[in-house]
Amino acid sequence: MNYLEKANLWKNNPNLDSALKKELNAMDDKALQEAFTTDLEFGTGGLRGILGAGTNRMNIYIVSKATLGFGRYLSKFKEAFKRGVAIAHDNRHQSKEFARISAEVLTTLGFHVYLFEELRPTPELSYAVRHFGCVGGIMITASHNPKEYNGYKIYDGSGCQLVPKEADQVIAEINKIEDYFAIDHSKNHDNIEYIGREVDEVYMNEVKKIVLRPNLDKDFKLVYTPLHGTGQVFAPEVLKSVGYDVYPLACQMTNDPDFSGVKTSNPENKEAYDEAIAYAKEIGAKIVLATDPDADRLGIAVEHQGEYILFTGNQTASLVLDYILKTRKELNILPKDGYVFTTNVSSTLPIAIAEKYGMQVEITLTGFKFIGEKAREMESGKGTYVFGFEESYGCLVSDFVRDKDSIQAILMLCETAAYYREKGMDLVEALQAIYEEYGYYKEGITNISLQGLAGAAKIQRIMDYFRTKEITLKNFEILLKDDIKLSVKKDYKKNTTENICLPKSNVIKYYLNDNMWFVLRPSGTEPKLKVYYGVVGKTEEEAKAKLQELTDEVLAIVHTID
Repeated sequence: MNYLEKANLWKNNPNLDSALKKELNAMDDKALQEAFTTDLEFGTGGLRGILGAGTNRMNIYIVSKATLGFGRYLSKFKEAFKRGVAIAHDNRHQSKEFARISAEVLTTLGFHVYLFEELRPTPELSYAVRHFGCVGGIMITASHNPKEYNGYKIYDGSGCQLVPKEADQVIAEINKIEDYFAIDHSKNHDNIEYIGREVDEVYMNEVKKIVLRPNLDKDFKLVYTPLHGTGQVFAPEVLKSVGYDVYPLACQMTNDPDFSGVKTSNPENKEAYDEAIAYAKEIGAKIVLATDPDADRLGIAVEHQGEYILFTGNQTASLVLDYILKTRKELNILPKDGYVFTTNVSSTLPIAIAEKYGMQVEITLTGFKFIGEKAREMESGKGTYVFGFEESYGCLVSDFVRDKDSIQAILMLCETAAYYREKGMDLVEALQAIYEEYGYYKEGITNISLQGLAGAAKIQRIMDYFRTKEITLKNFEILLKDDIKLSVKKDYKKNTTENICLPKSNVIKYYLNDNMWFVLRPSGTEPKLKVYYGVVGKTEEEAKAKLQELTDEVLAIVHTID
């Protein structure tokens, strides 16, 4: 069925939602192609797309279809209907409606549903799945994407996002559904159990258990912003309850689906901090904390010599991990069988830190579901979970949650700051001390935005080029190449190949001399190609120069590809 046939199927449906019908009738041919040529697919963060009419858009029909497929998949597990499904949502347009419809589809199938009455963070949804002993979970969110987007994450019974082998089974069930307009969600609504503050309390109590040094002085001001998202539910309350002097940014502490009080809802972007930093300067705050709309990621800015310095996710993770391991060793609670988990696009500095303290390190693909899966493996007696992180501002301190958790990250980051403050250092100086010990690790990322069908095709051509051509770099020696899609590692020194034991994914990583690297990876949630870089230098200046050289050389190759 081509895009026009699919569009006409929607147009001719007498029961089509009136708002979607109006939008559909206003579409020109190009818009119809974008909305109907492909179907919205599961990526690293589940479903995520622009709100609107069409099979390639987020709307009530696509959500109903996904939920019916997910429900049929879950129904195969023991006592699935009785165990039930937990559902939460963020502050976005239609999030509450998508959560409600998901709940109704599941109750019609016979499931008990635990539905949060109001917006809640992603990590609490992960916790709720385990707290209630559910068979699965659903989080309605598009994380940090612009306001035009919404999304749909699915969780297994351990509170972990589904890994590919499990998601493929859900997708197979979804693909069996032909008429998503006929999906019934009218029955058994009494099986929806609304939840809220009672779960909040037990979740917050678990979060506060991660504190290592409860008696540190906390005599410094913090500014916090949820960027209009779900972090407003917990972050200020948790910080205040353990003694921190936190000042929420009132104009961004509102449930606003248009994100009207911020320039961007993504804490990876410096513009997200403009208003919060202005407030921090006004009141003399030492740290600015920003969580993304579903509150699974944390970004920070640190006052240093009168300026506010933004930290990357890699830098924050390095600081927090170093503090955790150092403190656990001093308190004699560092496990001998400890594991630290990271991803293949993240800094290698935390690996060096972990290895210094005798921790085992495992590297996964991008997507915190893979770290959640590793945490689950620890239950079999393999080892003790200590820390997990990915470069995109996400980490997990304690694995009572099986997804990244900004509320935990906030608490541990502030404790790290308090620890160094007692030593007369701010976090910029603390990070500098780590660099002086381990070397100057510096990372970068280039986001190449390529919209629509033409953009997707170009991303594929770029990946095919690097997959099939032998490239050379002027100032760097290529030692190894991982092609995760083909499951092959090539050793250029030995001229040999070997298999890679990772799930297949369209990712290519090059390992260079002196512990440097770069990775090409199409985003699983946005229409862009991501290029990641990592270098190490003896000085900060040397690292900066190497990063610029590597970025320029790689992009020069990318830009030659039509």
